[in-house]
Amino acid sequence: MEFRGTTVLAIKKDGKTVIASDGQVTQGNTVMKATAKKVRKLGDGKVVAGFAGSVADAFTLFEKFEAYYKKFNSNLMRAAVELAKEWRTDKMLRQLEALLIVADVETMLVISGNGEVIQPDEDVTAIGSGGNYALAAARALMRNTDMGIKEMVVESMKIASEICIYTNSNLSVEEI
Repeated sequence: MEFRGTTVLAIKKDGKTVIASDGQVTQGNTVMKATAKKVRKLGDGKVVAGFAGSVADAFTLFEKFEAYYKKFNSNLMRAAVELAKEWRTDKMLRQLEALLIVADVETMLVISGNGEVIQPDEDVTAIGSGGNYALAAARALMRNTDMGIKEMVVESMKIASEICIYTNSNLSVEEI
């Protein structure tokens, strides 16, 4: 059976970075769990990260990313590139199905198993089945309101949860 969906959104603003995810885990047409935590702090609390995809795969990737982050003296970009290279070329890791967002207060990246490390043009990015809905809401709020960063992330995620059937409003939020 296929596990589907999630929404993860990250925004950088005013020297802060906030990342949030919904809590829904769906198998087929059934909600298996409503309170999953898909975001966490890494790198001694200096990095926030979130995942869309297989939970076990994401935990493996979080551990690998954190090891590279420490190996390369807290260089987020270098750690992300090394993880993407290993993920793409390693026979076992290549089978892992997930997308990651990793961010500190300066840099935000999306990492995939295809070897991609993408730095968004704006200080906002999202992944998962509801990612485009959350991204659109966040961009609109960033451009047209004076909301605080955490408030923007939460409101954008709530909007996504009203549109995407694989996204709920049980949010996990991390801030650095």
